Amino acid sequence: MTIQQVLLLLLLWMWLPHPCHTEMLFRRTPDLRPRSFGGRALGNDGKTIHRQKRGWMWNQFFLLEEYTGSDYQYVGKLHSDQDKGDGSLKYILSGDGAGTLFIIDEKTGDIHATRRIDREEKAFYTLRAQAINRRTLRPVEPESEFVIKIHDINDNEPTFPEEVYTASVPEMSVVGTSVVQVTATDADDPSYGNSARIIYSILQGQPYFSVEPETGIIRTALPNMNRENREQYQVVIQAKDMGGQMGGLSGTTTVNITLTDVNDNPPRFPQSTIHLRIPESSPVGTAIGSVKATDADTGKNAEVEYRIIDGDGTDMFDIVTQKDTQEGVITVRKPLDYETRRLYTLKVEAENTHVDPRFYYLGPFKDTIIVKISVEDVDEPPVFSRSSYLFEVHEDIELGTIIGTVMARDPDSASSPIRFSLDRHTDLDRIFNIHSGNGSIYTSKPLDREISQWHNLSVIAAEINNPKDTTRVPVYVRILDVNDNAPQFAVFYDTFVCENARAGQLIQTISAVDKDDPLGGQKFFFSLAAVNPNFTVQDNEDNTARILTRRNGFSRHEISTYLLPVVISDNDYPIQSSTGTLTIRVCACDSRGNMQSCSAEALLLPAGLSTGALVAILLCIIILLVIVVLFAALKRQRKKEPLILSKEDIRDNIVSYNDEGGGEEDTQAFDIGTLRNPAAIEDKKLRRDILPETLFVPRRTPSAPDNTDVRDFINQRLKEHDTDPSAPPYDSLATYAYEGNDSIAESLSSLESGTTEGDQNYDYLREWGPRFNKLAEMYGGGESDKDTS
Repeated sequence: MTIQQVLLLLLLWMWLPHPCHTEMLFRRTPDLRPRSFGGRALGNDGKTIHRQKRGWMWNQFFLLEEYTGSDYQYVGKLHSDQDKGDGSLKYILSGDGAGTLFIIDEKTGDIHATRRIDREEKAFYTLRAQAINRRTLRPVEPESEFVIKIHDINDNEPTFPEEVYTASVPEMSVVGTSVVQVTATDADDPSYGNSARIIYSILQGQPYFSVEPETGIIRTALPNMNRENREQYQVVIQAKDMGGQMGGLSGTTTVNITLTDVNDNPPRFPQSTIHLRIPESSPVGTAIGSVKATDADTGKNAEVEYRIIDGDGTDMFDIVTQKDTQEGVITVRKPLDYETRRLYTLKVEAENTHVDPRFYYLGPFKDTIIVKISVEDVDEPPVFSRSSYLFEVHEDIELGTIIGTVMARDPDSASSPIRFSLDRHTDLDRIFNIHSGNGSIYTSKPLDREISQWHNLSVIAAEINNPKDTTRVPVYVRILDVNDNAPQFAVFYDTFVCENARAGQLIQTISAVDKDDPLGGQKFFFSLAAVNPNFTVQDNEDNTARILTRRNGFSRHEISTYLLPVVISDNDYPIQSSTGTLTIRVCACDSRGNMQSCSAEALLLPAGLSTGALVAILLCIIILLVIVVLFAALKRQRKKEPLILSKEDIRDNIVSYNDEGGGEEDTQAFDIGTLRNPAAIEDKKLRRDILPETLFVPRRTPSAPDNTDVRDFINQRLKEHDTDPSAPPYDSLATYAYEGNDSIAESLSSLESGTTEGDQNYDYLREWGPRFNKLAEMYGGGESDKDTS
């Protein structure tokens, strides 16, 4: 047993409940001195103050935490000198936990703890004690304060804030390089014993790492740990209290340590020589192949830069480093030709871009490889002697003239004859043609620079043995100008001369244009075709001319228009000229020379009619034509009556004919249905079509004698039409035998006039307005239908 354990057991025995020992410790030592002593002092009132001596006192109590006994844990005993043992005194306890956690025997003063106490929850308790007379309840001792301090025991193990730590350290680090520090905490009292004194040790991870016992710093323990051999390590650290001694509590944590990469490995090619092949027809920029050097490092430490350092193809090839794959891609720099060279040799170097000086001793961080490139022969298309051709030709050359020749050859070793042709999409008008054997281009139609100054042709060359393998070349034909166009007026001139013009007055400035384009620029000359007594032309020698009058005064009534021929010539060879005619109108002008009216208007209006009068006459003619057309349309409409009238009442039907009618035979002037006896339709049925609207209140008349035959016939026909879904509309001829109920027109026919003439009164027809005047005259004059018929 160690000394620390012996001392701990002794301390525990000292604090075990021993009543005699506790009472002896906390009971005040008897004092033989009198309670009052000779020292006096005067108060403010002059009375003598006696100093009282305390009857009890004690130091703080101590209590062990985590008591596991079945009885209450004894804390200590309070005792007063005034206590005679007769039970006359009462002890009272107050403060932290009094009455709940701590209780006192009010007779004996013994204090007990009612439950287990955890120091980590509360380290000490402050209480107050007082002794009073049980009978008078007056204190016999002043209230005193004391402290119960909880002594710590080792009941908490060290804990780490993290269950798993993650750390890293560069590979190849020297021994003792700090990796990470772990720290554990212990809830026990660090000021009492060794309960909170922590010692760190490593349980797993040796011999690669070690830990400092006091600080928890993890360090490397082996030199030259290589990430390429092993990258991940798991280290278990233990924290133990009681200074790491036996019996102490412990806790562990795991630390995952990763070795980070450093550039300690140079790039290496897996082989010393590689062989690549490429067709000679590969265009510039084509990738031939790639080389790659392996590097055991990662990230930027494995980045490699490739370059061509030697060989006979340094000017024919390039190498590009691909950052994502760390490969060197070899590409074509210049066009290849199998017939010129068939094999190239390159020396390619790969070197790390980030080198660590600490590892120079491991060797150069670069490597080289020999790349051999073989050029393969392919059937190449013809090759023109130029990349483009430019031919210039005058526009007046004869048909079939050769304007130029293109040349091409077969670049292959076995030369094949070439056949030439024109791409007709570039010569839609077929102005040119080409000899298929020698490539001579000639004209097949006349040229005209003024229509097209440039012709962009495309010539196709193909091998006769392999017509599908073709090559194109652009041919630009420029048409040179020839003076073959005469100058003309630049614009159309609307020229007039005032009647009050004076001799030498400027009436027009003219200019000319020419489609030709001479090298020295345009130069025009203006003159009159013949001497004119009225006008003259004056050349300004700047490609313009002035038209001037030669006499005073012009009359538009005598001559309204003058024609002035002007000759325009150029100065190129051969000289071209043309005659342009100016039309000069004679106009009336004000004193300032502003035109008011010209002879053309006077000729059109000899009677002196103005434009407004002409417009008015034209409008009148149009109105008369419209009236005539409308009248003819109305007459035509009267002659052509519709078979089926629109939904109108009887009165409108009668008036629309505007005549007297033909009596009983006239069935077009009114509806024969008006002859129907209203009494014959007692059992009315709902029509499937629309009934006519009632415009006036019907006027009832005495019913005519019933005709059984007509009624039966009409009823039969009505039933047929009512049940027939394809029956004609209501106002069609098929329903004329049906008058309807309460007709507002009543009976206007002369059929019943023989029997009812004396009873009828037609004076009400005059009340219906002008439309019924004709009927009023017919039936109001006293003549019967018989007489009129």
